[in-house]
Amino acid sequence: RIGRPDAALMEILDDRPGPVASSQVAFTSFRSCLPRLPELLPPPRDKEKMRHPPRERDPAFIPPKCRVVTLQLTDGTPLRLALDSPAVAHNGVLAVDPLFLTLLVVAIAILAYIVARMASAPLQRLADAAAALGDDLQGAPMPVTGPVEVRRAAEAFNAMQKRLQRHLGERTQMLAAITHDLQTPVTRLRLRLENVTDETLRERLIADLGAMQALIREGLELARSAESAEQRAALDLDSLLESIVEDAAEAGADVHFEQPSGAVLMLRPLAMHRLFSNLVDNAVMYGQTARVRVEQAGQDVEVRIRDSGPGLAEDELEAVFDPFVRLETSRSRQTGGAGLGLTIARALAEKDGATLHLRNHPQGGLEAIVRWAAPARAAAGPRGG
Repeated sequence: RIGRPDAALMEILDDRPGPVASSQVAFTSFRSCLPRLPELLPPPRDKEKMRHPPRERDPAFIPPKCRVVTLQLTDGTPLRLALDSPAVAHNGVLAVDPLFLTLLVVAIAILAYIVARMASAPLQRLADAAAALGDDLQGAPMPVTGPVEVRRAAEAFNAMQKRLQRHLGERTQMLAAITHDLQTPVTRLRLRLENVTDETLRERLIADLGAMQALIREGLELARSAESAEQRAALDLDSLLESIVEDAAEAGADVHFEQPSGAVLMLRPLAMHRLFSNLVDNAVMYGQTARVRVEQAGQDVEVRIRDSGPGLAEDELEAVFDPFVRLETSRSRQTGGAGLGLTIARALAEKDGATLHLRNHPQGGLEAIVRWAAPARAAAGPRGG
């Protein structure tokens, strides 16, 4: 109601006794009062000169309305009073600096992120420890730190790891004891089979005895592959594969190492020797030949071993990794093993952070692929192989 008279206030002033002939009260803009202030008010002191201008420059400041009281005294003298009202913020709410509000929101977001990270960190450590346990049962126990609930979870996890280690150790010891105890009777049985006069029967019995020995030997190797505490070392894949290929070629197998790579990785040398020897022997046994190559794609490293056999049906490519699965139907020791070879190979590969899968090669034959995704590479220095 800027510029319009205030009737209520005028009525009050008219009722007051005194030498006032007439009165008028109106609201006007703050700035319209300023030119008259020097005329109506005494000169401001130095401390008061900058009272209003700084507030007017404030972006959150709304200039107040000015109440102007005009009086007409009985002697005809005019009297004008300019009274400024207090400044108010938008909608009657205290004004907030936008920069301060932005900084406050950012600070709250950062604090919320830090609190969320602190709350989820113990769960992340538990998840990492569980993933590491799947790859290496002999790994270091989980640190017992943090709040009470986190410490209890870590203690339970470490107790579970110890039970698994003890169970696996007992299984390995049992298989080792069985293998050792069977050596003597198996040797005696083999000697007695030599006295069988029927040559056909003797060969069948000796083959069955060999199957029994292979089953025991591979079962023990499977148990040891999961329990092995062999340390990783710098391993030259080319040297290792060349050595395995040369040994197989000297035994009369059609094996060739086609493509070296120069890759040197941090691996378990003995475990890798068993892994690739197993795959090469498997290729020669079922596919008559083995072609070995190493490929690098970016940070990944692959070892490919391909045979020239008939391959497998698509639904059998994964089934052959199950224990005691033999897709070769003759069950002959000359054409098949005990059904644990690929199971052992995959266990060895996974323990060193690799994957092992089979595929039918587009040009024929079955191809085994051992793949490391961004493996740990060895620095320059001595190489194993």
